[in-house]
Amino acid sequence: MKASDLMIKCLEEEGVEYIFGIPGEENLDFLDSLSRSKIKLILTRHEQAAGFMAATYGRLTGKTGVCLSTLGPGATNFVTAAAYAQLGGMPILMITGQKPIKHSKQGQFQIINVVDMMRPITKYTRQIVSGDGIPSQVREAFRLAEEEKPGAVHLELPEDIAAEDSLIRPIPASEVRRPTIEAKSLTAAVSLLSTAKSPLLVIGAGANRKLTAKQLKAFIEKQGIPFVTTQMGKGVVDETHPLFLGNAALSANDFVHRAVDHADVILNIGHDVVEKPPFFMDRPNLQVIHINFNSARVDPVYFPQVEMVGDIANAIWQLNSTLEPQPQWEFTGILAARDAMAAHVKEGQDDPRFPVYPQRIVADIRKVMPEDGIIALDNGVYKIWFARNYPAHKPNTVLLDNALATMGAGLPSAMAARMVHPDRPVMAVCGDGGFMMNSQELETAVRLGLDLIVVILNDNAYGMIKWKQANMGFDNFGLDYHNPCFCKYAESYGAHGHSLERTDDFIPLVEKCITQGGVHLINVPIDYSENDRILNKELPERSAQV
Repeated sequence: MKASDLMIKCLEEEGVEYIFGIPGEENLDFLDSLSRSKIKLILTRHEQAAGFMAATYGRLTGKTGVCLSTLGPGATNFVTAAAYAQLGGMPILMITGQKPIKHSKQGQFQIINVVDMMRPITKYTRQIVSGDGIPSQVREAFRLAEEEKPGAVHLELPEDIAAEDSLIRPIPASEVRRPTIEAKSLTAAVSLLSTAKSPLLVIGAGANRKLTAKQLKAFIEKQGIPFVTTQMGKGVVDETHPLFLGNAALSANDFVHRAVDHADVILNIGHDVVEKPPFFMDRPNLQVIHINFNSARVDPVYFPQVEMVGDIANAIWQLNSTLEPQPQWEFTGILAARDAMAAHVKEGQDDPRFPVYPQRIVADIRKVMPEDGIIALDNGVYKIWFARNYPAHKPNTVLLDNALATMGAGLPSAMAARMVHPDRPVMAVCGDGGFMMNSQELETAVRLGLDLIVVILNDNAYGMIKWKQANMGFDNFGLDYHNPCFCKYAESYGAHGHSLERTDDFIPLVEKCITQGGVHLINVPIDYSENDRILNKELPERSAQV
């Protein structure tokens, strides 16, 4: 068969449902083959958005999301999405086109070395130089994308290779079982926890898997050990659980960090160095147990004494089966920090002032979204408010990026989430700056017939940097701008535009949008003027750093 047909057959063999992207002339054979496939092409308005959508598909399903671009500028537009997926642990395959590699007629027009460009930000990048090589390279790309830690892979399909013939057939996907932990590491962990006085769980990004969530819940119920989460560990265990202490939204000296300071043994589950550390091993007598798919990457603030390397869910199950709650475990100091945090986050939840205060909008979104509803956050200062004040009930119901922490991903991520979960309400929460970086995808959402709510927190500035600028004693400079009329902007794409004029109207408006269906944009004027006072309240001895 033609090599491009073979490529599509290989993708079908891997269970691919969608390919997100923008084809170019170098992809025309591939596009023709795709037209006869059950795989759906999701045509986007920018390659970066296609990459974000593919990565979010991978994040939510555990299967590799696939995106497509042409050569040169199309491929370079994948770079941010590749880094987003690679750092965030999301399986994604980027397929890019290329000019003919056997006989070039256009010199170096639009040609860059895409394979070398992708090498530092992917797990695997190859140019396909023969149609016969397609099955093995596709199978290897998918295997590596989904292997822990998941991430980005890239294949370049040149125009002339796509058009040639091959007699090779697809390689079936294989099932892989991850190794379990070694018995001696289990014994060491049990010994350390058995002599602890105030143990604590820290749940990170690597623990955000279905089986791990189930085993962690069982472990917490039996052992009675309190837990905190990193931002990308939100929702692994229901955050209304009485032993939940909070989310590590700030870098230091928040209530969560004070709880951590009371622990003498930390069971660190799924820790990923891409996230800011939820604790520092710079105090004497602190012992850390590292549980992850891979061994710890040691740095000046993280050097665990015990490592349990292997499948996380199995490790937690074995630990829970072997360990018994200890009579000397005492959590008074830890739980006192929890109670102080719980009281602190209630401040402002019913504040009626307008423009809206962040804690009020977070509380209202929590009230109006069901437990399994999904919010996809772009990147901005509001992300801290949602991390701290928005309790997640289920895994992957708060999609935020605390790895690359890029702007522009909120809307595309929400769109992919709605495609994966068409029966669940989905809301994108974006700052005005981040929204405008991929706002053109409103047209894609409307064209796809998605039911989606997009909340824009509008302060006419790059608010996160403006806050840091003020917090570090600099004068206000270079961060303010003017926005379009977001209602008219949404309507120009065929979406519904709404502008909030009274804080108390927000919940009824969202309920109306959910009932009505379609794409709705809600412009919410936001007031960040008290960020510093609220986030740093009762923490006078040193400033909390973002």
